[in-house]
Amino acid sequence: MLIDSHAHLTLSQFDDDREMVIQRAREAGLKHIITVGLDIEDCHKAIMLAEEYDFIFASVGIHPHDVKSIDTKTYSRLKRLSAHDKVVAIGEIGLDFYRNLSPRKIQFPRFREQLQLAREVSLPVIIHDREAHQETLKILQEERAETIGGVIHCFSGDLAMAKSCLDLGFYISIPGTITFKNSRDYQDLVRELPLNRLLLETDSPFLTPHPFRGKRNEPAYVYYTAKTVARVKNIDVAELADITTCNAQKLFGLFP
Repeated sequence: MLIDSHAHLTLSQFDDDREMVIQRAREAGLKHIITVGLDIEDCHKAIMLAEEYDFIFASVGIHPHDVKSIDTKTYSRLKRLSAHDKVVAIGEIGLDFYRNLSPRKIQFPRFREQLQLAREVSLPVIIHDREAHQETLKILQEERAETIGGVIHCFSGDLAMAKSCLDLGFYISIPGTITFKNSRDYQDLVRELPLNRLLLETDSPFLTPHPFRGKRNEPAYVYYTAKTVARVKNIDVAELADITTCNAQKLFGLFP
């Protein structure tokens, strides 16, 4: 049984058939889905969805695109939301220098503040890092993120960064991009990573794996990512599923 450790089931792309998408995930044998909050409104939606389905859990946080909207009430709201029994992480939080939808000078302190919130509420973090590898790693090290724990979602750094994140006790999450025909370098990277620190994700509705590339992604498609990772690691898909599921359960506290 697989776990999709990062999806966005609350987004409008699922408004027409969300229930069917979730049913297909069940039929595909997914043990859990983590639906990840992006802003305060989205965090509320994530929790409501998690309340409706026993195998769905939520994370709460402010995405770097939206940290420019953080005000004096935001962190108290996040703290209250984080106390919900279906919330398993603070995220996704981090840095995004690709779109820069929030100014970099704002992204830096907001990232640190949300790491500090995660420590305060004793939850792991889900880290967004896009074209900000060194800056992300520097902040994680300076904020002693090894005392918090978490995962680098949709990991896109190099092997040196991966090893630094592993040294902090973090997990590395692999998305559907590993299935792309031009992903040989990424596959080579994943081949070097320890199995006991890998998670699988879809980032639904984005990053759809082959053979569905170009269509909307959904949690059931995590199988195709698992299939490719298993081939890269030269193990059976069932073994990979067992290991990555155990990893996600350990990180997010999903044991019964």
